[in-house]
Amino acid sequence: MTTIKMAVVGLGKMGLHMIQEAEQANLSENVEIVAVCDSREEHLVTFAVSHPDTKMYTDYKQMLDEHSVDLLYIAVPPKFHYPVVMEALKRQIHVFCEKPLANSVEEARAMLVGAEKAGVVHAIHFSMPHEPSVVKLQQLIEQQTIGTIRKMDLILQFPQWPRAWQQNEWITSREQGGFILEVGIHWIHMIQTVFGAIRVIDSQVQYPQNTDECEHDIQAAMELEDGTRVQLNGIAHIAGEERVSMIVYGTEGTIALENWDQLWSGPVGQPLGPVEVQESLSQLPVLKHVIARIEGKPAKIYDFNDGYQAQLILEALRNPNQSRP
Repeated sequence: MTTIKMAVVGLGKMGLHMIQEAEQANLSENVEIVAVCDSREEHLVTFAVSHPDTKMYTDYKQMLDEHSVDLLYIAVPPKFHYPVVMEALKRQIHVFCEKPLANSVEEARAMLVGAEKAGVVHAIHFSMPHEPSVVKLQQLIEQQTIGTIRKMDLILQFPQWPRAWQQNEWITSREQGGFILEVGIHWIHMIQTVFGAIRVIDSQVQYPQNTDECEHDIQAAMELEDGTRVQLNGIAHIAGEERVSMIVYGTEGTIALENWDQLWSGPVGQPLGPVEVQESLSQLPVLKHVIARIEGKPAKIYDFNDGYQAQLILEALRNPNQSRP
């Protein structure tokens, strides 16, 4: 078995998480972390304590010049996805990128075209469809447990944004941050995966005046290809608890995916009850699938086309007055 040499750009929460995933027993024989890069030297100093033998860089181009890399994982803020990914593609390196794919539709499209021309594996870190609760949800929908779908509600509510564990320089910015980009992207992609393509009919977003701060509120109407309505209600800076949920109303009942992974269901006229979800349904971690695809084995990955399709919806939601491709 040939070991895949992997490098990581960005040692924030997700970069460190992915390194931890790669070091798990079931993956460590397939992948080796050969180098890491972060523009902040203090992150490298901290990382060196636990990984003294790993080569560290502040310049990703220098890292790629000095190492033979099979797979590059990109976990920098969205604004920097494009230059890092395009550099890897130029060198025909497999790429695994954090979401959202890019900082604009134009960048996302260029990254997709570049990846297809390079002929490499290109994956985006969409993990939600791999979660056992979503796998079970998809099974229930395919079995028409609730009959024909009538409408769907997507609810994103945050007492504060960013959340207490999520403080950084870019996540509150209008350019790169906000709960639509950071959280909504997961649900948009999941809906596209489970229910099919969607389009934005109307979106009303409230941004603070005279600042580059991200959105505080969004009300949007979307629809599936068959015309099924999808309503998005999002708000931040409120009293109460965080709620990130989707409710699917059918002719025979209702299914709710509450707060990411709590699945509820019930027939028309009856209260919702919890749905048992077997952990064995889990298809995580995503890195396992990326490695398998590189090795030419069956795998379930979401590629840059999935990222591009989600980006189209994101930008239509965030910038409703701009022309859409």
